[in-house]
Amino acid sequence: MKAAYYERKGPASQVLALGELPDPQPAAGEVRVKVRFSGLNPTDTKLRSGWDGAMEMPFPRIVPHQDGSGEIDRVGAGVPQARVGERVWIYEAQRGRAFGTAAEYVAVPAENAVALPEAASLETGACVGIAGMTAHRCLFQDGGIQGQTVLVAGGGGAVGHAAIQLAKWAGARVIATVSSPEKGELARRARADALIDYKSENVPERVMALTGDRGADVCFDPVGGELADAALSSLGWGGRMLLVGFVGGVQQIPANRLLVKNRSALGCSLRHYRINAPDKLRASVQALLGWYAAGKLKPHVSHRLPLERSVEAIRLLTDRKALGKIVVTLGS
Repeated sequence: MKAAYYERKGPASQVLALGELPDPQPAAGEVRVKVRFSGLNPTDTKLRSGWDGAMEMPFPRIVPHQDGSGEIDRVGAGVPQARVGERVWIYEAQRGRAFGTAAEYVAVPAENAVALPEAASLETGACVGIAGMTAHRCLFQDGGIQGQTVLVAGGGGAVGHAAIQLAKWAGARVIATVSSPEKGELARRARADALIDYKSENVPERVMALTGDRGADVCFDPVGGELADAALSSLGWGGRMLLVGFVGGVQQIPANRLLVKNRSALGCSLRHYRINAPDKLRASVQALLGWYAAGKLKPHVSHRLPLERSVEAIRLLTDRKALGKIVVTLGS
């Protein structure tokens, strides 16, 4: 099979290769999927670049990407033969494993290949996984958010775009920060109630003006960096800072800023849910499937590039120029 892979960590332009690898075979409890679309996520680049200083390879060769979609073409022992031919979206394909979805075939645990609703496209199916699961698990880890004001940082990114949609359908009022008119339009189509251009506007002042000086109840922050301080200042009394990611830099949360208004900061990592609360992760998958099937979750694909242009796809992701999701295409 054709695949993108790396055998040492580093910049994609230096370590990512394209070549032929043996087709994977499903083990007991697994399915093999003929991949049509592979979805990119920031975690893919972090794992490859050694962002945390860990440059050792967990496997001699790694095929990246956690998300994808395609058709099951083979099943392992214990999996019903009836699943062959099923259209599926794949999540966490490379979690704790060597081979992800940046290849023509991938073998994954059967539960990680979720049947797509009949009307759903394979392309958007490749975008539901990490972004949707992160948004859902983080927003609802403390219960419902109906009637609350949710500030979504980076509303034009894939995770922020998903968070806007889920929060709105859950009955929240949503304010989204964006960095361009194009990202603002995407957030508006996701049903954000108000937009703030964080490049030209004072975010805390605008949030206070929009909430009658009460502040936001929740800040969903998948960006970090320069947005983290502004987001924290936008929280009202008892507000919750949901720390999801740090593509813009690691957040610094001073304790005194939390104490002053009885605020709290909560982290959300799918990796740790997988280890410590897999039942809650499965519940998020089922909830997302229902919302996706009902048309309440609509991932936006901004770029589609063939496997041969994987390095370019990664550059678009790391430069944070894309609106929504980037997918790599494999076959027709």
